[in-house]
Amino acid sequence: MRIPTRRHFLRNMGLMAAALARAPAILAASDARRQLDFVHTHTGERLSALYFESGAYVPQAMAMVNQLLRDFRTETVYPIEPQLLDQLHALQALAGGTEAFQVICGYRSPVTNAWLRRHSGGVAEHSLHMQGRAIDVRLPGCATAQLALLAQRERRGGVGYYRVSDFVHLDTGEARRWGDPLSA
Repeated sequence: MRIPTRRHFLRNMGLMAAALARAPAILAASDARRQLDFVHTHTGERLSALYFESGAYVPQAMAMVNQLLRDFRTETVYPIEPQLLDQLHALQALAGGTEAFQVICGYRSPVTNAWLRRHSGGVAEHSLHMQGRAIDVRLPGCATAQLALLAQRERRGGVGYYRVSDFVHLDTGEARRWGDPLSA
């Protein structure tokens, strides 16, 4: 049997103290009210949605988010993955933003995705937009490059930065990055 040294004991106590210190914040975050504001750049529609409350996603708010983030070209509504909204919520807090996210693209139907692939570059054949797992946004008050950098640091999913078009692609897939280079 190995007898722990004082160093091991103190290190483990430090780790335990750090974990316990974070526990209230983690528990509070799981029960927090989460709200997002959006303005769709193509349709002009606006939405302020309290999408998470009392430890659960709010079905009526999620339905309104799905409607706003629909494929506006085909009017196809598709369920948006709640974790994508959580990613936006966390990113807005990190950025210190209070303005509504400007949405360039939310859900994208297979028909729209195929059309965009034929008429523009950089559209993935199996885009996560078609699964309700991706969004292209800006956040007023936060430079797009800064928003992309914050998202990359979070490592919650894919991050594409498009400097010329001035938007950030976020998705809930594997953590990866592409697009224009960012300075650290």
